[in-house]
Amino acid sequence: LVNIIAFAILHGGSKEDLNLQGALWHVAGDLLGSIAAIGAAIIIMTTGWMAADPILSVLVAVLVLFAGVRIARQSGHILLEGTPAGLEPEEIQADLAGIEGVASIDHFHAWALTEAKPLITLEVTAAPGADPDQLRRAVKERLAGRFSVSHATVEVVSAGNGTASGPAGQCSH
Repeated sequence: LVNIIAFAILHGGSKEDLNLQGALWHVAGDLLGSIAAIGAAIIIMTTGWMAADPILSVLVAVLVLFAGVRIARQSGHILLEGTPAGLEPEEIQADLAGIEGVASIDHFHAWALTEAKPLITLEVTAAPGADPDQLRRAVKERLAGRFSVSHATVEVVSAGNGTASGPAGQCSH
């Protein structure tokens, strides 16, 4: 009963949260193990077929193993700073290049701290006469508004000399 209650509570949580998914599958493994043990006991008591217990145990282990591998792969992707699912760097760069005052977008990198918090760092080369601070704000607003990236480090450099204009690496949360 406790596993059923815990499973019901965890199942209602965020589907994108790997910690919650791990906890859910841990409880699901316990729940399935209990159900398998009860089922095996009933089969053994009614038929005498002793193989029911190890067969059901292996079945539960295989189900939990598949879920564990999937969660481990997603965690590894985050730890190795892979591009978050749903973010298309080429699409984002093309969109940002359309902002007035942007000459080019370089050194673009997207990764995630968690599966729900993507991060981007990039360098914007400002077109001649563009205001670096206004350009930095415009890029961050575009990233937040169109791509749901609320944390970006944007360095703005002047066209021609490659030096940073204004406070480099300013973050917005």
